Amino acid sequence: MITGQCLCGGVRFEYAGRLGPVELCHCSQCRQAQGSAFAASSPVQKVHFQLTAGDELVNEYESRPGKYRAFCRNCGSPLYSRLDAIPGIIRLPMGALDEPVNVSPVAHVFVGSKSDWFTITDDVPQYEKRVRTGDPN
Repeated sequence: MITGQCLCGGVRFEYAGRLGPVELCHCSQCRQAQGSAFAASSPVQKVHFQLTAGDELVNEYESRPGKYRAFCRNCGSPLYSRLDAIPGIIRLPMGALDEPVNVSPVAHVFVGSKSDWFTITDDVPQYEKRVRTGDPN
């Protein structure tokens, strides 16, 4: 069981499945939503995801047609993202997880729009767009 929460602790969740491949997304929307150089997230099966506290604090913002980013209304922490086109999958932000999960990123994606102030220095493969299908970003 993987648990997670927002910064204020008002929203909590559990995930009872396996994490999908962790990607580091450098697109401008992810950078703005995270307030950082990239977003680290994992696609997961929605059926195994459950809010355990604070569902009344969860707001969703439609960042582009059919794409929603959920966040805590109280502290602003990102909680998940989802696409209408892929209803069975959500993406969990790795920073919201409570415990270490011993996974490594498999890819930097959308590196063509990465910030000019951040230099990628690791050996993780880099791609101009997402290379997997079924991922909701």
